[in-house]
Amino acid sequence: MFTKVLLTVDLSHEASWKKALPVAADLATQGSGELHLLTIVPEIGSVLVVQDLGEGFVKKAMADALADLKALRKTAANWPPEVREHVRYGTVHSEIVAAIDELGADLVVMASHAPDRIREFLVGSQADRVVRRSPVSVLVVR
Repeated sequence: MFTKVLLTVDLSHEASWKKALPVAADLATQGSGELHLLTIVPEIGSVLVVQDLGEGFVKKAMADALADLKALRKTAANWPPEVREHVRYGTVHSEIVAAIDELGADLVVMASHAPDRIREFLVGSQADRVVRRSPVSVLVVR
């Protein structure tokens, strides 16, 4: 069984957790383990854009994301005994892989939706990038 399950959550897309959350919670509960909820505040990319958004934008975005993760916990009934929330800032797939190592996760659960063909060709999906780079098993829920 899995003792540390990491669920990735895109707070701006309910589809990223609606189906995956119950699966991750159930797997963590079966293993008497921990469930770690992770969301990433994506890196803006340009220093000029960050400057235009104002000082403290990233810090506020991360605090808001943490509050949203805590609110998400109130939406589900069957949580494992130990649930922790994590917010990171940076490139989504890189931060997920880094979190796997730092948390000692032994399973990643993430949702994936089929992007349109042009977007898939140009940038690929975050789930695909994590699956290719993850040192542990990744369960992709559709």
